[in-house]
Amino acid sequence: MVRGEDHSKRMTTMPVDEIVEATGGKVLCGKQEAVSGFSIDSRKTGQGELFVALRGARFDGHDFVPDALRNGIGAIVSIPPAEPVGDKMIIQVKNTLTALHDIARHRRSQRDIPVVGVTGTNGKTTTKELVASILSQRHAVLKTSGNFNNHIGLPLCVANMQGNEHFMVLEMGSNARGDIRQLCEIVHPDIAVVTNVGAAHLEGFGSVETVRDTDLEVLGYVKTVCINADDHLLMEGIGAYRGRVITYGMENRADFRAREIMLGDQGSRFLLVTPELGDVRISLSISGQFNVLNAVAAAAVASELGMSLDEIRRGLASFTGVPLRFEIRHLSGALIINDVYNANPASMEGALRELARRRKGRTIAVLGDMLELGSHAADAHADLVTNLNRLQVDVLIAVGPEMHRAAAGFAGLIYRAGSSPEARPLLLGMMKDGDTVLIKGSRGMNMEKVLSGEGGNAL
Repeated sequence: MVRGEDHSKRMTTMPVDEIVEATGGKVLCGKQEAVSGFSIDSRKTGQGELFVALRGARFDGHDFVPDALRNGIGAIVSIPPAEPVGDKMIIQVKNTLTALHDIARHRRSQRDIPVVGVTGTNGKTTTKELVASILSQRHAVLKTSGNFNNHIGLPLCVANMQGNEHFMVLEMGSNARGDIRQLCEIVHPDIAVVTNVGAAHLEGFGSVETVRDTDLEVLGYVKTVCINADDHLLMEGIGAYRGRVITYGMENRADFRAREIMLGDQGSRFLLVTPELGDVRISLSISGQFNVLNAVAAAAVASELGMSLDEIRRGLASFTGVPLRFEIRHLSGALIINDVYNANPASMEGALRELARRRKGRTIAVLGDMLELGSHAADAHADLVTNLNRLQVDVLIAVGPEMHRAAAGFAGLIYRAGSSPEARPLLLGMMKDGDTVLIKGSRGMNMEKVLSGEGGNAL
């Protein structure tokens, strides 16, 4: 399935006429020079880069065009600058976001290389990074940065491709029906990974079934899908798919599966069973049973793309984790699980299982609200507290109004904090040798400040 590299086109720069052709725009002024890259942040626009003045509900990039032009080569705008810009190039388009999509679509069309799309409720970023880590053992890989997986971050990544890549591994996120389809129309993935389905962004989706159906929009574009066989709701949704299906999981019916799993405090080990390549023992430096599943998903994709069993083993072993996602820290004799990047009911459940598994002395859960759940919010937080009680968590530090209300049902010791910085002294004041601590909440709750504080001083 791996396609040969095409050396005939190197896209370290993009000619102006190609930008104009792709976007349907026109050059209003300035010296027309080839563009080395694209930026949407005026503070980070570098020399040779073209600033794309995006407009949002609470910002307008056109206000920052003068700042971007100090270093950048020019700007793509829908509203021409009111003042002269010297010899800087200004390209006018009808809609700057559409123009960014058009540029990404054009650049993607110039490279006949396999594109992997990674979607699902949880584990997308880690799975994307693991796939890229394996593929990079032998190939140049373009991957989305961090979790820039939406209608802005993904096309910006593709627009900035260098042209020497052998593969693209792109995370695809969604908040409402149609989001995955929109991203697929830009990058046309060849193979997809669907990690799982859970209750996330229900404010936009309305139901878990709609979450699943949105993630599975990717099936209309790919020839091959790697799918989590342990997720029964997900498996029910692919009955009509006529492409190649590769399953992964921890149950025997999966094509790729993990056996003999040994979970440690600072990583895990397991036997990777494959349908054709044989079996191999895998050592991961990242913790959590869910990350074992992410690693098996990555192995399934990499095998389909022609990577050897040894390359898979080395690629998984070399990955050290994603910042703010299930980081393990030690402080004053306590073990801290710092999993603060985001939260939804499914990821909370997985993190709490790890908190209970690692229990040595007391267990302390510092939990912020799970956002974007709409009318499901109250029930989801109440279910979370029920789970805390079932796992016999000792202490809850509740952060945010939803957690405050739900905490009334907690059987252990309760503390309430209005914000994550307020939770910091509460945790510091009670933490002692032998404690196991979980810190987690939605991105908007800024739970990283429990460890770093407002001033950025880390514990």
